[in-house]
Amino acid sequence: MDPVLIVAAFVLGVVSSRIGLPPLVGYLVAGFVLNRFGIEAGDQLETIADAGVTLLLFTIGLKLKLKSLASPDVWAGATIHMLITVVVFGAGIKLLAITGLPSFNVLDWKPALLIAFALSFSSTVFAVKVFEEKREMASRHAGTAIGILIMQDIIAVVFLAVSSGKTPSIWAVALIGALFLIRPLLLRFMSRCGHGELLMLFGILIPAAGYGGFELVGMKGDLGALVFGMLVAVHPKASELAKALLSFKDLFLVGFFLNIGITGSPTLAAVGIAIMLALVMPLKVALFFGILTRFKLRARTSLLTSLSLANYSEFGLIIGAIGVANGWIGADWLVILALALSLTFIMAAPANSFVHAIYARWSNRLKRFETVERLPDEAPFDVGDARIAVIGLGGIGTAAYDEMRRRHGDVVVGIDYDKDTVETHLKHDRRVVFGDASDSDFWERIDPSKTGIRLVMLTLPDPKTVAFAVRQMNERGYLGQITASVRYEDEVAVLKQAGINAAYVVYEEAGVGFADHVCKHMDRNYLY
Repeated sequence: MDPVLIVAAFVLGVVSSRIGLPPLVGYLVAGFVLNRFGIEAGDQLETIADAGVTLLLFTIGLKLKLKSLASPDVWAGATIHMLITVVVFGAGIKLLAITGLPSFNVLDWKPALLIAFALSFSSTVFAVKVFEEKREMASRHAGTAIGILIMQDIIAVVFLAVSSGKTPSIWAVALIGALFLIRPLLLRFMSRCGHGELLMLFGILIPAAGYGGFELVGMKGDLGALVFGMLVAVHPKASELAKALLSFKDLFLVGFFLNIGITGSPTLAAVGIAIMLALVMPLKVALFFGILTRFKLRARTSLLTSLSLANYSEFGLIIGAIGVANGWIGADWLVILALALSLTFIMAAPANSFVHAIYARWSNRLKRFETVERLPDEAPFDVGDARIAVIGLGGIGTAAYDEMRRRHGDVVVGIDYDKDTVETHLKHDRRVVFGDASDSDFWERIDPSKTGIRLVMLTLPDPKTVAFAVRQMNERGYLGQITASVRYEDEVAVLKQAGINAAYVVYEEAGVGFADHVCKHMDRNYLY
């Protein structure tokens, strides 16, 4: 990648993060700035961008649970939203065409519906980046959003097959059948890769093979990366592989966002139309929110899911390119769609960054849209007579729970926002309930000041969520002790300022604990 691109992305990424926006907004702005200076993307940047999306879909496949697609709020919600969006947006675009506005005046019903179809998609790249940065990939709203995005991808694959004038070759059936045969081999190879660079190379080879294999039989290559990720998702090393690929994926996705901004030369008219399309984005959010609450999701889950799906999709650019290639729409619409996409990224980024605070402020009004009946994993809970609460049951949280239970007996309760994690701990006879510490409703329902809880141990991966939880407890008059584990020393001061009693740096404490363990179990005389 050209050093100029790297410097621009780094500088504006830092600026973006300093003002409270995700770095990806800075990468987009960097692309626009570079475009103004006449710097072109080039084939290399486009290749890097494609690789980023491919790795992204592969890592999604590693974490994908097929049963999540069977939920009505996913498959029906995605389908209903897309149908309504295409009809309403298509009608609106056709009305604007009648007025004779530039770029609209040449549109008939077919291109109007095509543009509406392109605008009905939501960005997988944006949503996953938002969830990863807030470390919410295992949450209920992230699972719902990703399920909807996958449904959209499936619809998009069908569209690509139809619009290209070709259908998958006869060999596509053979490839699907072969997947069941090669799966045991893939899992065996994965087991033999160890934990180092071989595992990482395996993680790069597999999505590339999936991409190439699906392209050869006339199917979308990105879908192949997703499917191959699903094939090895059951392996115990799937999570380790996803972590090993994280840096590569993030680096390549920088290229993706740069490529969006640097492509095309917008005119003043194109900018105006893009702003008009971007301002329609709240309607898309409101429609998602209304549909999801009708499927018995809580207002908070519906809001967080809807905002993560608010912006337009990079897939809309692919659909626009197909429309241009087939002569359905003019080339100016591809630039307009790219600008509208970028603007919605910039609009949606701060909304998603502050979504928990937004919900906390407007929760009473939003709850009016909830149904009386809730889905099982959306129902309230009771911590009973617990006196110690461990929130976040990853490796550290589980160890803390077990140790506190050993010392103090059955007065410990564990809380986690991953339903599968909760079910696993219940099978191991741990007292664990489903709850999300980043949810103001959670603190309202549990209200620790009105329970017997005297110690809260926060073992959450995101310090912002920890600070939010501390503020929620303090606002509700909780007088007990609050402790937290952190990964880095500079996070301690932030949490102390939020009102925490004690914070422990995991890496430092792990070393102390290891030394303690060795001293207890070795012969001291052997050293002298």
